[in-house]
Amino acid sequence: MSIAEPSAPASAPASPSVRDAREEDMAAVTEIYAHHVLNGLATFEEVPPSLAEMSRRRAAILDLNLPYLVAEIEGRIVGYSYATSYRPRPAYRYTVENSIYIAPGQQRRGIGSALLDALIARCSSGPWRQMLAVIGDSGNAGSLAVHRRAGFQPVGTLSCVGFKFGRWVDTVLMQRPLGEGSATLPASPDRSGR
Repeated sequence: MSIAEPSAPASAPASPSVRDAREEDMAAVTEIYAHHVLNGLATFEEVPPSLAEMSRRRAAILDLNLPYLVAEIEGRIVGYSYATSYRPRPAYRYTVENSIYIAPGQQRRGIGSALLDALIARCSSGPWRQMLAVIGDSGNAGSLAVHRRAGFQPVGTLSCVGFKFGRWVDTVLMQRPLGEGSATLPASPDRSGR
């Protein structure tokens, strides 16, 4: 007769680490985004961009001194996020829009929250005063919850503004202040935003 060894306790899932995206991360980023383009409603793109196009987009964001981040678990890229200018007109210069994408099968591991928290911290240390989330699909409960936990408030829904996968899709707008928000004027309200 043998006695079975007690099972070892299951180890806790590894936490994501967040860092600046590097050029060598862009193949993984492109793959993650392609999955969302082809299978989800978070983006209204319908054809996945090439690696060269995704690298060009990253460079354009970095040229604006905005953050482009990746989350890693055990050396594997499991998500990414970035901030972009909300709109090109100068009066919007203190407002950014966030984007977050998680690799398939990696949801509910704290990756979205880690990426969003890091993005908020980075943007709060710059001249920006408001962050918007433009969430594709009003049924995207995961993204809505992550943004609520990070202090975003719903500010509107644009009904049926997208058409993807044979159906109309809403966009939910959420907003939160960065730093002092609108409580004070910017230190140097010039057109460069810097």
